Amino acid sequence: MALQQDEITHARVLKIALPIVLSNATVPILGAVDTGVVGQLGQAAPIGAVGIGAVILATIYFIFGFLRMGTTGLVAQARGAGDEAETGALLMRGILLAAAGGLTFILAQGLLFWGAFALAPTSGEVEGLARDYLQIRIWGAPATIALYAVTGWLIAVEKTRAVFVLQIWMNGLNIGLDLWFVLGLDWGIEGVAIATLIAEWSGLALGLWLCRAAFAGNQWCDWPRVFDPARIRRMAQVNGDIMVRSVLLTGSFTTFLFVGAKFGDVTLAANQVLLQFVEITAFALDGFAFSAEALVGSAVGAGNRRNLRRAAWISSQWGIVSAVVLSAGFALGGPFLIDLMATAPEVRQEGRSYLIWAVVLPLISVASYMYDGIYIGATWTRDMRWAMMQSVAIYVVALVVLVALLGNHGLWAALLVLNIARAVTLGLRYPRLEAVVAA
Repeated sequence: MALQQDEITHARVLKIALPIVLSNATVPILGAVDTGVVGQLGQAAPIGAVGIGAVILATIYFIFGFLRMGTTGLVAQARGAGDEAETGALLMRGILLAAAGGLTFILAQGLLFWGAFALAPTSGEVEGLARDYLQIRIWGAPATIALYAVTGWLIAVEKTRAVFVLQIWMNGLNIGLDLWFVLGLDWGIEGVAIATLIAEWSGLALGLWLCRAAFAGNQWCDWPRVFDPARIRRMAQVNGDIMVRSVLLTGSFTTFLFVGAKFGDVTLAANQVLLQFVEITAFALDGFAFSAEALVGSAVGAGNRRNLRRAAWISSQWGIVSAVVLSAGFALGGPFLIDLMATAPEVRQEGRSYLIWAVVLPLISVASYMYDGIYIGATWTRDMRWAMMQSVAIYVVALVVLVALLGNHGLWAALLVLNIARAVTLGLRYPRLEAVVAA
């Protein structure tokens, strides 16, 4: 794997970012097909079972979500420093961690599922079907977690087209097997689970092949390096900081939903519809944040302050362009999208009342997304953690004050305050980040 010393250009940023944006666009399609296929069974319980089962697994796997970001930052820096041996060792550490985590989930599945259903009780029929689904899907845990490391590695070495190919393969295979197993073979909810399980393991196999450069030499099995205590401590510190940051961010959005629920079912439904706009924003801006991760990491590893600055600035320029396009699209097409996602007239009307917040959100949030990418690439994760803690504290105060004054408008305003606080707290630290990188 040759070290790239090319100039950081707009074309290079787009080459990294656009496959990620396209890859993200395929994610909602799979969920829609899963729901649609199960819906053909003509009963409500299987739909609910697949939905709650998927949420339970997503929550469990979220614990290891740090592996994608941590791998990207560390591998990009090793690559920038010309340390090919470490790039292979980092991938192997991630895979071994994924194997350990996945096997732990398999062995502890009884306790995990008991706890999940205790927190989110359902009808006996839905729980029974969900357990059937989960008992099959859980065997994909090692593969799913390992794919976080694989994806992070591919982003770090700027092979985001491979990430797109991987996503298309997994989702395409999953959809095809869904249709065959459920509608063709009449396997019901178990068919959906088996289809996903096959897609996960085949995806890992393809992902490892796409990462074959990491296995070209013996660096991946250089066990003294792979298990080097200092490098393991560094990886643990980076990943631990990212995990704390991610838990706080997820908790903030969960709080948003819980607070919104007190305004009644109609407002809650409208908020849920508008949160899909937030998800679209994340999918679009992630591509440019990921380009910042890879390019900033490489610049930091090489000790090149000029490339660090160019990577941050050019990636951010495209992030801002995307935010403007998203805001314009939401302003013009927002009412149509609301009508597409909700049929109840009162929900549609309520959604229009709060649409302005979804329109301005990309413009307000883009800075926080881009700073996240920059700091992940630089592995300044401790600063990310502290910045998120400060931002959440500001968010909580904003919730208390603004919701009391403005109701649901105040709730959305507090969400914007959170993203502004994230950008400001990280922005204030950025000059110091540049200062420690060699000129």
